[in-house]
Amino acid sequence: MAPETQPKPLVLNGRSLHFVGIGGCGMSGLARISRALGAAVSGSDMTETDVTRALIEQGIDVSHEQTTDTLPDGCDMLVVSAAIKADHPELLAAQGRGIDVMKYAELLGRLMLGRTGVAIAGTHGKSTTTAMLAHVLIRCGLDPTFIVGATCAQIGGGSRIGRPDVLIAEACEYDRSFHNFHPTHAVVLNVEEDHLDIYGSLDKVVEAFNGFARLAAPDGSLLIGHDGAYRTNVAAGAACPVETIGYAPDADWSLTVKPRPERSEGRGPRGPRGSVVTIAHHGEALCEFQPQLPGEHMAYNAAVAAVTARRMGAPWAKVGEALTSFQGLDRRMQTLGQRQGVTVIDDYGHHPTEIDTTLRALRQHHRPQDHGGRLICVFQPHQHSRTRFLLEQFATSFSAADLVIVPHIYFVRDSEEDKRAVSAEDLVNKLTRRGVQALHIDAFDGITAWLSAHTHAGDLVVVMGAGPVWQVAHDFLA
Repeated sequence: MAPETQPKPLVLNGRSLHFVGIGGCGMSGLARISRALGAAVSGSDMTETDVTRALIEQGIDVSHEQTTDTLPDGCDMLVVSAAIKADHPELLAAQGRGIDVMKYAELLGRLMLGRTGVAIAGTHGKSTTTAMLAHVLIRCGLDPTFIVGATCAQIGGGSRIGRPDVLIAEACEYDRSFHNFHPTHAVVLNVEEDHLDIYGSLDKVVEAFNGFARLAAPDGSLLIGHDGAYRTNVAAGAACPVETIGYAPDADWSLTVKPRPERSEGRGPRGPRGSVVTIAHHGEALCEFQPQLPGEHMAYNAAVAAVTARRMGAPWAKVGEALTSFQGLDRRMQTLGQRQGVTVIDDYGHHPTEIDTTLRALRQHHRPQDHGGRLICVFQPHQHSRTRFLLEQFATSFSAADLVIVPHIYFVRDSEEDKRAVSAEDLVNKLTRRGVQALHIDAFDGITAWLSAHTHAGDLVVVMGAGPVWQVAHDFLA
């Protein structure tokens, strides 16, 4: 969007905002920030959770009913999450009363105006990279305000109210939501086929990311993956300086990952099996850190966070120290514990590339095969539409697993046509034909029972998916 067509910065002081779906990570964070900016805030959510209970304890009125009568009398703006449908009673009530309605991304984007906004986009790694950036800036004393779409204990949860002139957030491509943003600094980590129910083709996905890249302010920056981000097409027409980052030596920002020397004698986050990451700018090494999370994709996310933090004034030495201390966030390669020698890991991965990359990194790091164990992946497909469009890619994503267990597909935002077109059994059959041992157990309690009966010491169980499949991991450990 050209500067002359940008809306004016939004002033919330004195406004009364009601958030529909306030229990979500992003929505709850935006509600807290809106209140800090002077708005009266209330909200509703169908489910009572730790998040909604925390909001109530912080003085925000949250209703667990959603009717035309639960919209507060004084409300002058309704904020809705992406999951809210057009026939939602509170939305209909607001429209009937002539109340302004904004989607989450619209309000967040408007709040970036007049501030140093940082928007982190990409098919994979948005939440992790945003949390890493927030952690670095906090450790460097730069007091960021941010919203992360996940929970990270080290940074105080999923949001923080810091300096009023800085706003950091991940930028989701679903439904072209990130076109509502107004970033000073924009990041594109990677670009792949996803949300094809919205876009229809990879070309349209690339086109959407190009639209996002063009939104970066002329006096800001665009940092884009050297490989895997269609950088030539995505960065075309950007008004700001553009730099690339990746493992290629000719990237503007290049990173290398080497094993930590044996002389470390087990010191550091992961002992001798850990690694040392070096970030160089046009060949000049500027930053070094030792990541606690395994995998080259995590090192890449951390490097992106490092460069972005530097652009916001963080000194290199402290950036490296902060990244070395970063312990991860919930549901991103998160080790939950052990049960009778079986290690259990929870992960949010729901796209074929995420699955393949994560499982390979976990196998290399934990090496269950060295202890007579197996890597067992419990994977719940997220959305019938994504499963249908990417079924062949999903079928090639589990080669690092010894066994894959697939429950029912998580049903969200799908049409009945999508639901009829693909099933969990279809994925199991594809995997089996490719020589991957796989089975379908529909119910979560059935999977928990199977794991209890068939796992043994040395096994690594990875529970993976964007739906409620995390319950399997917690129930098994319990």
